[in-house]
Amino acid sequence: MVLPFTGMGSLWDGINPSLIASIYEVDHKGEPLDESARVRCLFVDDANLEATFNWQSPFDGAGPEARAPTLAAMLQSGAIQPIAERLGEGAGNATKEVSETARGRTGITKLNSTQVFSGMPPIRLQTTLMLRAWRDPGAEVEEPLDQLMRWVLPQYLAPEGTLLTAALDWYQQGERDVNGFVEAAMPSAAPSLLAIRYKGRTYAPMVVESIGVPLNSPSDKFGRFIQLQLPVTFSTLTAIDRHDWDAMKGESR
Repeated sequence: MVLPFTGMGSLWDGINPSLIASIYEVDHKGEPLDESARVRCLFVDDANLEATFNWQSPFDGAGPEARAPTLAAMLQSGAIQPIAERLGEGAGNATKEVSETARGRTGITKLNSTQVFSGMPPIRLQTTLMLRAWRDPGAEVEEPLDQLMRWVLPQYLAPEGTLLTAALDWYQQGERDVNGFVEAAMPSAAPSLLAIRYKGRTYAPMVVESIGVPLNSPSDKFGRFIQLQLPVTFSTLTAIDRHDWDAMKGESR
């Protein structure tokens, strides 16, 4: 079976389409921007989707163990009895009774051990992308590599500029508006936002936190790569909720 080829990447003949990852550029809402510029590749090794959730115990330390740890430990363990024996008869008996009552008890309760959800970072996807040339290294490996790097690098970096020079440039303009000041103060353009379609789910919008290009990968006599395995760390643009997760299994884009 030969799969219909759309976009850039290797000709993955005979492979289940759901196992082929499709990467393309999207806007901040996750809508595709350029249907023709898609990179098709395989995820090899481990493809791990990692979600971290911050649960904290704000009431931890509200018990007597935190206020007077030594005294609380002596009361709970009964180690205060030798001290009670050295005291006078009245104070000693009272201390001994308190010690017997406190033995084996603790100040930990369900309230002061309750955790509260304090937030979560964006979800990360760590994987290794594989590009392999079967016929044409330039079209199947080099072009997808260049497209990936164009996406992950800033679209444009201004050669110079500070807030002071931006204010001067904005002031010298004939028509002064807020948009012009923003463009002058932030003259560079950030990298593109991406979407990943893989195994029936669409993860979008995503950013690329890191990418590696192994330069010692196999190449042809012209120096063109014939196979690449790129370790990449993707991250969602924001933290997601259950509705976002359900939306990932929408129709293929």
